[in-house]
Amino acid sequence: MLELAALIILVLLAGAVLAAMAVALVLLKALLWLVLLPLRLVVYALLLPLIFVLKTLLGGVLFLVLAPVLILAAIASAAALLAAVIVPLLPLLFIVLCVWFVVRLARAAPVTTSA
Repeated sequence: MLELAALIILVLLAGAVLAAMAVALVLLKALLWLVLLPLRLVVYALLLPLIFVLKTLLGGVLFLVLAPVLILAAIASAAALLAAVIVPLLPLLFIVLCVWFVVRLARAAPVTTSA
């Protein structure tokens, strides 16, 4: 029984040590955050315009590279859409042209009188 009580006390002490170390680490992190805050603010103030310029340049280069590809893709998709609409109508167009040709042949040619 004495061993169990000693084991419980050891576990409680280990938990207390771990809790104390966690509190110490949180305090150290807060202290470092507070000490390094001015340095972070200066670095952000200096790097923010540089980041904006890099973002603009990278966006422009990507636009110059991808714009022709996107234009070609738009043309190809428009051609595919046009083909998808026209191809099913080709048999109907063939029938209409055949009827027109038959009607044109059956129609009498106009008579012209010479003076």
